[in-house]
Amino acid sequence: MNDVPARNLPFRVYAVAYVCTLVIFTGIDFVWLSAMASYLYQPILGDMLAPQPRMLPAVIFYIFFAGGLTYLAVRPGLAARSARIALVNGAVLGFTAYATYDLTNHATLKNWSAMLTVPDLIWGSALSALSAGLAVLFVRRFMSET
Repeated sequence: MNDVPARNLPFRVYAVAYVCTLVIFTGIDFVWLSAMASYLYQPILGDMLAPQPRMLPAVIFYIFFAGGLTYLAVRPGLAARSARIALVNGAVLGFTAYATYDLTNHATLKNWSAMLTVPDLIWGSALSALSAGLAVLFVRRFMSET
């Protein structure tokens, strides 16, 4: 991640940045998963998928990932007054996190394939970049402290 010196922004700026990141990331991912589950995941994973998503682990993932994305991508973007820095850092974090998941599954699950790994890596990188960049733009536009 880019080594940007931290500015002393008020805690409320980071709190709003976290909420923005969480809402943007979760909202866009919900649309993606709703649209792509039957086209991408179901044909390959079949009965490995739960009939309904388990909400508690999903909520925990979104809470923690949005926190990491805020700290490692949005915060440096705010410090540098740069959505571009947030975008790049978000893409790096997204690629790393999604690669951990996808490549581990690809290595260990018999039904997992490159047909899941590649689009999911692209998706995780793009979604994380977009969420971080948009969060910086939103916070900078609507909060006078930035």
